[in-house]
Amino acid sequence: MKRRQFLWTSAAALLAAGRSAANSPGDWSLRIGVTDWDLLGIHYFQHSTPRPEAVELAKRLGFEGLEINLGRRPDGLPLSDPDLQQQFLEQSRKHRLPICSTCLDILHQNFLKSDPLAIDWVQQAIPITQRLGASLVLLPFFGQGAIRDRKEMNRVADILREIAPQAEQAGTILAIENLLSARDNAYLLDRIDSPAVRLYYDVGNSASQGYRVLEEIRWLGTERICQFHLKDNPHYLGQGELDFHAIFTAIAEIGFHGWGVLETASPSGDAQADMKRNLQFVRQTMQRLVNDTD
Repeated sequence: MKRRQFLWTSAAALLAAGRSAANSPGDWSLRIGVTDWDLLGIHYFQHSTPRPEAVELAKRLGFEGLEINLGRRPDGLPLSDPDLQQQFLEQSRKHRLPICSTCLDILHQNFLKSDPLAIDWVQQAIPITQRLGASLVLLPFFGQGAIRDRKEMNRVADILREIAPQAEQAGTILAIENLLSARDNAYLLDRIDSPAVRLYYDVGNSASQGYRVLEEIRWLGTERICQFHLKDNPHYLGQGELDFHAIFTAIAEIGFHGWGVLETASPSGDAQADMKRNLQFVRQTMQRLVNDTD
């Protein structure tokens, strides 16, 4: 048994036996960011060119970081342009708002499981993300690009195992986001076997698939999860099916210190107002969790 598999098997056993030591929410640190495409009210698949003004907007609404789409166009990634990168960096410094992560949206067009061109995009995304000072690049696997069976899982894992050393050298995490269960994602990550490839856990996506979100978070833990998307679309946070007090409790218990990024819908049609409302809900829920432990 690999060391990683041993650690996770042991952790799962301890949780099942009720012997795991929960971390105190009072010592917990979750920074709240936002996706630029939702903040600007742009449909994900129409977001072709990133817009630097999203940095100032995120700061003004009270967010601590911004996740930006690397964009897509027929000849490649718009954010491969050094001038555009510089604009984002200048805005980030000016407003003292970090770019917490990037998203390789072009993988919705060129699927990593089947298109060799997608490998080039991942390799290009690593230095771009590094230059922007972000910690990770999100690799989405949805729609026709979704990972659907063990054969596709093995194919994607083998590709990422080859790219992983480049990410390790750059200090960049390749964060996979998909509709697989926790167990299938564990299989995928074990096959890759690199600290530079981890899971971007989306609570809304997992709930939509019928997975037990709280159990998955606790079972996957911080060795596998590198970042969270927070959403319960098409609802406002707190008005849908998900219990975010319980979700934040689970995140605190595994000792996660990192980013929770809002990727929320806009029920009113006013993206900025709805983002501000969702952020306020998150802040209040997190504070209530801390107060409950005092």
